[in-house]
Amino acid sequence: MRSHLYFRFVLVLTALAAAAADDRYHRERTAPAPSTRPLPDRAELTAQHWVQEAQAGIRARQRGARASASEHTARNVVMFLGDGMSVTTLAAARTLLGQRQGRPGEESQLAFETFPTVGLSKTYCVNSQIADSACSATAYLCGVKNNDGMLGLTAAVPRRDCAAAAEPATHLESIAAWALAAGRDAGIVTTTRVTHASPAGVYARAANRNWESDANVRQDGQDPALCRDIAYQLVHSFPGNQLKVILGGGRREFLPTSIVDEEGTRGRRTDNRNLIEEWQREKMERNVTYQYVWNREQLLSAADDLPAYLLGLFEGSHMQYNLEADNRTEPTIAELTEVAIRSLSRNEKGFFLFVEGGRIDHAHHDNLAELALDETLEMSAAVARAAELLSEDDSLIVVTADHSHVMTLNGYSPRGTDILGPSNDRDEVGVPYMTLSYSNGPGFRPHINGTRVDVTTEPNYRRIEWKSHVDVPLDSETHGGEDVAVFARGPQHAMFAGLYEQSQLPHLMAYAACIGPGLHACSAAATHLLAPALLTTIALLNMLKR
Repeated sequence: MRSHLYFRFVLVLTALAAAAADDRYHRERTAPAPSTRPLPDRAELTAQHWVQEAQAGIRARQRGARASASEHTARNVVMFLGDGMSVTTLAAARTLLGQRQGRPGEESQLAFETFPTVGLSKTYCVNSQIADSACSATAYLCGVKNNDGMLGLTAAVPRRDCAAAAEPATHLESIAAWALAAGRDAGIVTTTRVTHASPAGVYARAANRNWESDANVRQDGQDPALCRDIAYQLVHSFPGNQLKVILGGGRREFLPTSIVDEEGTRGRRTDNRNLIEEWQREKMERNVTYQYVWNREQLLSAADDLPAYLLGLFEGSHMQYNLEADNRTEPTIAELTEVAIRSLSRNEKGFFLFVEGGRIDHAHHDNLAELALDETLEMSAAVARAAELLSEDDSLIVVTADHSHVMTLNGYSPRGTDILGPSNDRDEVGVPYMTLSYSNGPGFRPHINGTRVDVTTEPNYRRIEWKSHVDVPLDSETHGGEDVAVFARGPQHAMFAGLYEQSQLPHLMAYAACIGPGLHACSAAATHLLAPALLTTIALLNMLKR
């Protein structure tokens, strides 16, 4: 008995230690020293401020929109999120696409770059000049800007403040919840853990994005019974427990430390709960059809006769990069997207689907340019498949990014130069530099006698694990703060033109779909259609008077 307790103790300590460093891409930063810099308006700490700002933006677009008053509204909404998919990433990825096809490349287009409307969104957070994936997810899914590292809560809540996060007045709802309240279905697809920041924005409220399992909550000295971890919320709380499709990675967050999953990853939970079994049991008690799958073969088999609820967890942590994946067990993001759309399309009222190409971001953090671009091309393929499956008449597709990265496309190379190779230019002492390089990250090479290293002579040069050169040495490359692109196709797509706050995005999607709070296209269309009838009636009355 004592040996068993000792084993459990060791597992708990191991889980807590792992929880302390389970996201090497997004380490928590220490709070900055007090500063004299200007502070945000206190109104920004409230949800009302951002909702009003978004509704004002919608009214302005209504006045200036060229779209016909009878334009359709969206029955279905699919939001594609390329995590870290900067404008530079788009330019480099489309070039790589064309070069893989034997062309110069620069003239190529990604699937969503053909969409009729393009806009830009501003990605800063209430307390941060440059966004992380949690505060940005809260903006583009809940319609309210908040603080760095926070999910589904207003900016009134400080990070890791469990008590403040428990206050109902700070809680936000996502567009997925709005869709469910309107009788539509909802789902998530991601190439990261399904508990990671971006997908968690669909369903979770957390004062720390890293609270993916109860071990993470305990690591911060908080009570997991008061502040439920993200995996628990997905299985047991609304809207997570109502999502019809959940596809991605992250099995470890659902399993106790005593269990090793199908591919050898040990669970992280210290509460001895098996949330995969609890998800299955809850569906059984509701007498609905369900299926849990963990590999590609099972997913494709399930697609032949889809259950009402589908949970697919294909890795212990994040899904593998496409270029490194075992395609016998690992589905592509296009395959995941198709299964999700086919499942959700069974609801005649429509659906909301969130799809994240999440590993673009991870590759950038490691200065792995080729992997970042390839993951972007994989997401483009998923968008193309969605566009084939869904009618432009009743389905709105929006493609954007949460934040930028610090990869640059530089030099003066001739058209068609290998986008992954060195620039045609050289530095002042004749050393080559890469067309794609980073301003910071782990790819830094110390200078020798004041001269940069010629990276093109390295033994692993151009292999997919080769890191591009950088200027500032860091263990993980940082995000960038510039605006990101927004592409839209389908009903009310013209509303997505222009430059606007990222927090307007879910309000714009809700406007097109006639769900959630605020202004709706269906009521606006009714008003526009009523006006000609009133004018005709007035004209007839005037004729009768004469």
